[in-house]
Amino acid sequence: MLTLYKFSSQRFIWLLLGILLLESAPLIQAEDVMRFPEPEFDSNYTFPETWDFMDGRGNTLIQDTTPRDGQAPLPTSQTQQWVDVVVLTLALSLGAWLAVKRRSRRGLFWLMLFSLGYFGFYKEGCVCPIGSIQNVALSLFNSNYAAPITVVIFFVLPLVFALFFGRVFCASVCALGAIQDLVIWKPIQLPRKLTTALSMIPYIYIGGAILLAATNTGFIICRYDPFIGFFRLNGNAPYLYLGAGFLLAGMFIARPYCRFFCPYGVLLGLMSRFSRWHLAITPTECVDCRLCEASCPFDYINKPNTGLEREERTTGVRRLASLFVLLPLLVVLGGWVGHEMAPVMSRYNNTVFLAEQITAEKADPTMEASLETTTFRSMGIPEKQLMTEAAKVRSQMNMGGWLLGGFLGLVFALKLINVSLIRDQKDYEVDKPTCFSCGRCCSYCPSDEMHTPNFQPGSKALEEALALSQPCKPEPESAIQKGEA
Repeated sequence: MLTLYKFSSQRFIWLLLGILLLESAPLIQAEDVMRFPEPEFDSNYTFPETWDFMDGRGNTLIQDTTPRDGQAPLPTSQTQQWVDVVVLTLALSLGAWLAVKRRSRRGLFWLMLFSLGYFGFYKEGCVCPIGSIQNVALSLFNSNYAAPITVVIFFVLPLVFALFFGRVFCASVCALGAIQDLVIWKPIQLPRKLTTALSMIPYIYIGGAILLAATNTGFIICRYDPFIGFFRLNGNAPYLYLGAGFLLAGMFIARPYCRFFCPYGVLLGLMSRFSRWHLAITPTECVDCRLCEASCPFDYINKPNTGLEREERTTGVRRLASLFVLLPLLVVLGGWVGHEMAPVMSRYNNTVFLAEQITAEKADPTMEASLETTTFRSMGIPEKQLMTEAAKVRSQMNMGGWLLGGFLGLVFALKLINVSLIRDQKDYEVDKPTCFSCGRCCSYCPSDEMHTPNFQPGSKALEEALALSQPCKPEPESAIQKGEA
């Protein structure tokens, strides 16, 4: 981590956010293109070996939705899957020990590099706890698919560790977080109102991902993973541009995907809120040196508010009462918006899309038949069966739209209520739901005996730590900031 700089103008902040949105625009509009020519089936082409999950062999891993009565390529072997589970367990255990007990930024840094190499480049980002949300959702709502036990473990294990030790998965085990952490250069603090507004995006993302996976529409988390192309050293240009945009913005807005987009972070934050043994800034008494405040590039440290002027109690009570009255209205409004969006979302389902194409072709005899409709008709499946399945998907999407919209309305209302509440804060403490447990603040705490050598009089580490309280003066990168403290 480098020195934290504060800019008086907010134009630079909006510029970076604009770059990130522009990078994602081609991805939204881009259509899949075939990177290789179609195989010639009348030649000596041989189909790859496959397994049919409809026959009950659903104990292996697939990373995307499988077409009805379709097949998927053979997945990773069972032995390798269990090896990955063991590595994940050991990494989380070591991360929890380094963060909570050892309080070592250096140890977490090296574990982060290992996780980036193993779960990122060696495993090519798959299987991932973030994407496993969709496997679990599909298995809950589709009786034809059973999530592999190893995928379920990948989904549950980081949440269990977060419940006891905080978000140690984010600190040093997540490959997506690691690749962003390495590019942090000159992090800036975003306005608190802006970060609060952006924090709604992960809830929209996870809700949409669960809805689309539950209706067998698609796995959007895996499909739009911004870093999968880097891990696999291959990918379509729009996806690579998106990942590059995140990394570019991440030089100044620390770990933007983790903070403002990651759907799994919603669940981790919920578990971490109730964590019993969470990383603490200081193991003893806080001396209000403010070094930890300046060391956190994510602004996830709650600052003391004693002695500050407070508003009248009656004013706060009235505002809180108004928000509670507004809460059910926001839930209903959100549900209605989700209901209105359901027809649009349902068209991304292959069954609904095909049914609408066939209906359009029957309504307009001059319309040329598409490849999809021609293939469907050649399969001999009755159109009535297709229309019935499409109507079922639309019904599911409509119900899901009401639930998703109501959920987002509830989250928005609760965030407004949380912002309106003022809690007494005497010392500098990490914000448990959002803190990544990266250990940066520990290295800058003079009350921590484990890091006493960093604060010997005249030492370079002490000079650079003190310089954090004066962010307007650029300082060279220190050993502490490199994760070697």
